Amino acid sequence: MFDNLRKKAEKAVDQHGDKIAKGIDKAAATASKKTGGKYDDKIAKGTSSAKSSLDKLDGRNDDIPDEPTPSPPMTPNVPPAPQAPNVPPAPQAPNVPPAPNPPPAPPAPPR
Repeated sequence: MFDNLRKKAEKAVDQHGDKIAKGIDKAAATASKKTGGKYDDKIAKGTSSAKSSLDKLDGRNDDIPDEPTPSPPMTPNVPPAPQAPNVPPAPQAPNVPPAPNPPPAPPAPPR
């Protein structure tokens, strides 16, 4: 039973190794995005391990490309900077003339 399953897996990897590699890379990019890049080192290690294991399934290292397939860069999911709320400007004071100067103070009494 397992021999039959292994042979089917070998055949799939032989025929579609490039597509499988792209799928692994796409899953890695999605995981990186969802975790904000926090686990990129672990994701890269898992991606490499998965590709290597699948490639060696038939005893040869020839099915999965060694280089990562082109995919969007794994960048942290950084939210955009907050926008200032849409607040209308303060109302302008009506156009009122300035108050007149106060009258001068009376002279001080002599001493």
